[in-house]
Amino acid sequence: MVNEVAVLTMTDRQGVVRRGQWLTWATIAYNSLEAVLAIASGLIAGSVALVGFGFDSIIEVGSSVAGLWRLHADASHEHRERAERRALRVIGVCFLLLAAYVLVDASRALLLGEQPDESILGIVIAAGSLLVMPLLARAKRGVAARLSSRALTAEAKQTELCMYLSAILLGGLILNAALGWWWADPVAALVMVPLIGYEGVEAVRGRTVCADGCR
Repeated sequence: MVNEVAVLTMTDRQGVVRRGQWLTWATIAYNSLEAVLAIASGLIAGSVALVGFGFDSIIEVGSSVAGLWRLHADASHEHRERAERRALRVIGVCFLLLAAYVLVDASRALLLGEQPDESILGIVIAAGSLLVMPLLARAKRGVAARLSSRALTAEAKQTELCMYLSAILLGGLILNAALGWWWADPVAALVMVPLIGYEGVEAVRGRTVCADGCR
């Protein structure tokens, strides 16, 4: 294990960092577009889950920026360790901000009985993310494991979380469009909250478990 780490440090680490940077920039680009489309279609349809998903995309961009900062600091061991701790906390705060927003907005929608219109664009956005996010998350977990980075592991988890949120969102939008179950939309949003909050607390406390090989 020691020899493998040494070889990575001497010959491969810069290549892994470049791969991580490419994946992070791809995540930023995709989530920026996703945020604009999701929020716009959610406001038009009156869908709290869809708007919440758009804000998740914005927060995912913030987490990716923190991950990018961590990758840029990798060349120096001293800077790497400092960036590791700070990036992990920033990503954790992003999780918690998202959990708070979704909890408040979805609860308000349920209490007021707000009925969203069906959103075909929202369904397409959720389905697209369900295809793209698993690929990005898997690739980013590999980078995090090779660099032994808890911060990058947390950032990859948020990308993976986006996949689960996409599935929940897609289910709520389809139920609303097909059966008129308006309450499925905010309920779908509320289902997101415990998972988001848990990941946020773990990241802020620095307890995020590294991917395989991050020991």
